Amino acid sequence: MLIANSNLVGNWDNWEHFHELEAEGKIMYGQMTAGSWAYIGTQGIIQGTFETLAELARQHYDGDLSGRTVVTAGLGGMGGAQPLAVTMNGGICIAAEVDEERIDRRIETGYCMEKADDIEQAIERAEEAREVGEPYSVGVHVNAAELLETMLEQEYVPDVVTDQTSAHDALEGYYPDGYTVNEANELRENDPDKYLKASLDTMERHVDAILEMQDQGSIAFEYGNNIRGQVQEHRGHKDAFEFPGFVPAYIRPQFCRGKGPFRWAALSGDPEDIHRTDEAILELFPEKDHLRRWIELAQEQVQFQGLPSRVCWLGYATDGEEYTERARFALRINELVAEGEISAPIVVTRDHLDAGSVASPNRETEAMKDGTDAVADWPVLNALVNCAAGADIVSVHDGGGVGIGNSLHANNHVVLDGTDLAAEKAKAVFTTDPGMGVIRHADAGYEDALDEAEQSNVRIPMDNE
Repeated sequence: MLIANSNLVGNWDNWEHFHELEAEGKIMYGQMTAGSWAYIGTQGIIQGTFETLAELARQHYDGDLSGRTVVTAGLGGMGGAQPLAVTMNGGICIAAEVDEERIDRRIETGYCMEKADDIEQAIERAEEAREVGEPYSVGVHVNAAELLETMLEQEYVPDVVTDQTSAHDALEGYYPDGYTVNEANELRENDPDKYLKASLDTMERHVDAILEMQDQGSIAFEYGNNIRGQVQEHRGHKDAFEFPGFVPAYIRPQFCRGKGPFRWAALSGDPEDIHRTDEAILELFPEKDHLRRWIELAQEQVQFQGLPSRVCWLGYATDGEEYTERARFALRINELVAEGEISAPIVVTRDHLDAGSVASPNRETEAMKDGTDAVADWPVLNALVNCAAGADIVSVHDGGGVGIGNSLHANNHVVLDGTDLAAEKAKAVFTTDPGMGVIRHADAGYEDALDEAEQSNVRIPMDNE
């Protein structure tokens, strides 16, 4: 199966033209995993956020967020992962959310611990948790800009500040300050131009507050929603990019080694099949303590949404073996299906946010070493290579995460049904796919990627050296 979503030709690749076509039923927004049949609910972003915060902790806090407060916003389908990812790393999270029902939903699923009555109570409870050294998370029913501005007025400076509101879409995603959710929805319907202005005004305040917190000592980063790009483009904000995106700050070293979010779902619908894959991956990679920590935490704290599924980060590394990490694990799953230890086929896929499958100058390819942030050949090559390798589904989308016209990205699926053909597909796809990540970053001159290519025998005919 081949899937294409949201792709528009250059001069027309913008929200205005997209919304015109969408209103006529001629195009749809594929986002990343959702439009490519790879969305597994909040677990996918929990794991990515867990990895991001773990790397932040390694860089700044000796590998542990204990006693550290992370302030953020957005508790929707993606942002709702943040409180749990923070506490999984031992930290304290204060999260703003304009839709109170979303806070309640995150508490019901165990992703957020409590809801505060107001900002002051949230800060008080966070400080109590800091004093006793316990992980803690609290949601606050307030606009993100108001939360940060109030904290600054009270001279409260968190250790880390970030954001995962839907700022990539100023009309349909981000909520302006001064309106309830219902009032904002009504304004959007009746006067979209006024809504957009109010939304962008709030975004500008939001970014200003993050910058001020950074100036006062907070570690600040954008978590991939393009809020910096929005205020730079629409408000002429010259300093918007003075705080980094999460990829160049924390993820790119992993991308250089072909490492990224690898996920799989049990087509049987039986959670026991996923539990068996959990055992299998820990048996296959017993030396990976960080992987074990994630799998065990996920088993305890992450609920399945839709088909039972699991996600973890695996890379290219052959480690002296014949196949890559991803291929070795996929082959083991295929064996378990063939042997009847897993009751039905497992479909293996990943996020579009991966080492060699995306061009997104304000996110995954921000600040590339060789200036190739906007070169979109790589995701196209990724899709073509995975088609040639035998993937069962390949998709190409525009605009995921950061908005129409700001990214191009590709995905793949392989169905592991226990057959020899599935094994051959797994060997090929899970070599070519992460291999494109190594090649893309080696081509840009990253030493980690060049080292991975040498260690794992990735052939690069046009090696810059």
